[in-house]
Amino acid sequence: MGVGHSSLSSCSVDSLCIIAFTAQPKTSSFSNSNRQKPLFPTKKHSPFAVLKIGTLNCARVAGEMEIGKGIAAAGKPIVDLHGIDDGLIQKIVYDALVWSSLHGLLVGDRNDQRSGKLPGVGMVHAPIALLPTSFPESHWKQACELAPIFNELIDRVSLDGKFLQDSLARTKKVDAFTSRLLDIHSKILEMNKKEEIRLGLHRSDYMLDEKTKLLLQIEFNTISSSFAGLGCLVTDLHRTLLDDYGEDLGLDSKRIPGNTATGQFAEALAKAWTEYNNPRAVAMIVVQTEERNMYDQHWLCTVLKERYNVRTIRKTLAEIDSEGQLLPDGTFLVGGQAVAVVYFRAGYAPTDYPSESEWRARLLMEQSSAIKCPSISYHLAGTKKIQQELAKPNVLEKFLESKEDIAKLRKCFAGLWSLVDSDITKKAIEKPELFVMKPQREGGGSIS
Repeated sequence: MGVGHSSLSSCSVDSLCIIAFTAQPKTSSFSNSNRQKPLFPTKKHSPFAVLKIGTLNCARVAGEMEIGKGIAAAGKPIVDLHGIDDGLIQKIVYDALVWSSLHGLLVGDRNDQRSGKLPGVGMVHAPIALLPTSFPESHWKQACELAPIFNELIDRVSLDGKFLQDSLARTKKVDAFTSRLLDIHSKILEMNKKEEIRLGLHRSDYMLDEKTKLLLQIEFNTISSSFAGLGCLVTDLHRTLLDDYGEDLGLDSKRIPGNTATGQFAEALAKAWTEYNNPRAVAMIVVQTEERNMYDQHWLCTVLKERYNVRTIRKTLAEIDSEGQLLPDGTFLVGGQAVAVVYFRAGYAPTDYPSESEWRARLLMEQSSAIKCPSISYHLAGTKKIQQELAKPNVLEKFLESKEDIAKLRKCFAGLWSLVDSDITKKAIEKPELFVMKPQREGGGSIS
């Protein structure tokens, strides 16, 4: 658990879905002692080619609109959104609900107990902002520029098992969940198992500081980065609403940036599936026993099937424990099917492991040759404690050579401290409105 400074505005870039893909031929290794520097996409490179780390094509997206000039139509003043006629608001709301229902911008309704298990039952529109928010172009471009640097950083941190174990040693003593993850990580290290193909679907969350106007990172997510599927639909919804009501609102739909996160996620998963080199293998989505956000996941599975002919299966950790089998050559079978890629949309919270069955499943997957997204190392590299460690002086230099890249990362670091720091704890007690408390948890709803 740590403390972070909170002089931040409510404008966050939580839809920047970042994909990192690092692949090695199966005959080689990618060890920390003799690491090969991953290449990054340039204008001549596909973002997801082998031996590349890619990110969403933000440069192309940014070029489609003048983000820094806002979404207001050219030559027209921005309408005070708080002063919009209530009748107009109700029309927009009605159209938004119809559009969401017709286009699958949906989640399961908590009022229907079956909505987390059965598709098509108890559906309700996903929580959405009715209209888009303006965001400075310079900060958008900065976030896009940071994406491949953070991807390389996380990849290199994941390869340093000693750094992960040492940095989380104190956390292990007080957090049973992190302790179990570290135990699995230790067993993988003892096996001297190398993840020759590594896949990460990442999301980096930022907010704008009101006082300094700086873009500051809130957290970096390496496991179960969700809403690629629904996020793309929100973009389409906003564009549709502004096509219909933009004249009344003084907003221009052409200034809304494109969002291809679903396609980019699917492309990265398909690339990993191809590298595994077994056309009969499936991609497995690890899901919670009740998943009301299943439609976000189904959008991704649909694109995988339609564009790349990659079949997917959905299994809970308990089902994996019951149906999973590890062959001597490392092949991982679930229900008799070989699994090429394991994509975690569960497994990030203690509630996902109610018994030893789930922990056995997690270890079994880590021991296999299936490509994990994320691996246990990537999972640990995304913890808040590691984020805090990386923000300390001279730590980034252990993993990155470029002074320019290091400076860019440090510029976006928000203040982050451990509760063992008595001075900062005292300041937080004296002025609690200036700080937020963040525990070692993912999935939202965990901020104290």
